[in-house]
Amino acid sequence: MDAERAPEPPPPPAAAEREMGFAERAVAASGAAVVSAVLVNPLDVAKTRLQAQAAGVVYNPIWSDFRCYPSCNPGVNGLGPSCSSECFQYRGTMDVFHKVTRQEGIFRLWRGTAASLALAVPTVGIYLPSYDLLRNWIEEYSDHSFPKLRPYAPLIAGSVARSLACITCSPIELARTRMQAFKGSNIGGKPPGMWKTLLGVLSLGQSINHPENFRSYHLLWTGLGAQLARDVPFSAICWTVLEPTRRHLIGVVGEQSNAAVILGANFSAGFIAGVISAGATCPLDKDPARVLHMNTRRILQEVWSKEGINGIFRGVGPRMARAGPSVGIVVSSYEVVKHIMHRKHIELTLQTHQT
Repeated sequence: MDAERAPEPPPPPAAAEREMGFAERAVAASGAAVVSAVLVNPLDVAKTRLQAQAAGVVYNPIWSDFRCYPSCNPGVNGLGPSCSSECFQYRGTMDVFHKVTRQEGIFRLWRGTAASLALAVPTVGIYLPSYDLLRNWIEEYSDHSFPKLRPYAPLIAGSVARSLACITCSPIELARTRMQAFKGSNIGGKPPGMWKTLLGVLSLGQSINHPENFRSYHLLWTGLGAQLARDVPFSAICWTVLEPTRRHLIGVVGEQSNAAVILGANFSAGFIAGVISAGATCPLDKDPARVLHMNTRRILQEVWSKEGINGIFRGVGPRMARAGPSVGIVVSSYEVVKHIMHRKHIELTLQTHQT
């Protein structure tokens, strides 16, 4: 009877890599952040321009090499300032790609990638490994002591890990926001670098006569509350949807432990989770420059009073269009790199034992 008993089902993919340490996971996460930033940056550009257009901000470049085309009905000499307003009106994400590529060059779609990497690499490098380790610990604890806690492991781990990443990297987010605000209010001016921006923030709270006053360092975490209010619910919803989805997908294909299955299952689950969580938390994703002066509740109240439900969910389409691929690429890249590293570790261990 025992010989005929069906074998136990294999554990979820993450269980095979539980022995990986934080440093190894951080390397895999940083690599995933780089891949995602490069591939998703065009969607970021489209999202930014569509949101700005919905807010009534007309994008009108003033550089001399801007190119009008017949479809734009150019004015005198075909230069940017004399182009029809049609040139700067976008009908959707694909229209942004088409017009930016024709008018400004294809590489314009990757503008700001360096700034995105400066924030994404440390944030994701902390976020994903922390989530992995916390989720594993909560699941192990629930299996031994509190089984009812297990379904909530992704939600709890995602919320805590995102909070940790936000708190750690908040000064970088603050610097990026202030640099973006500088570009918006100083057309043609060159914004200061990240370190100079942060030093400028510190100088606001330090006395000229008492430079040793360290109390101003809390200013580096300006806007943290709004950032947590935006990112933590997104993360909680995302992982709550993602975990059961990817485990179901991997179960459907038979739990085959290969990179192609891991890539496909994680990208699909990440895409679905990213779209759902982006749509649910769209009201919390508002103009980052306003976060420097107003908290999330005041921003939502102001938008609601002026624009109603349409203003609250302004930009939901571009946000969902960006979040789906972004989450899918990050999670699938991370899991594939972890899988490869795990396999290499097993091969090296076997070679060591054989010798």
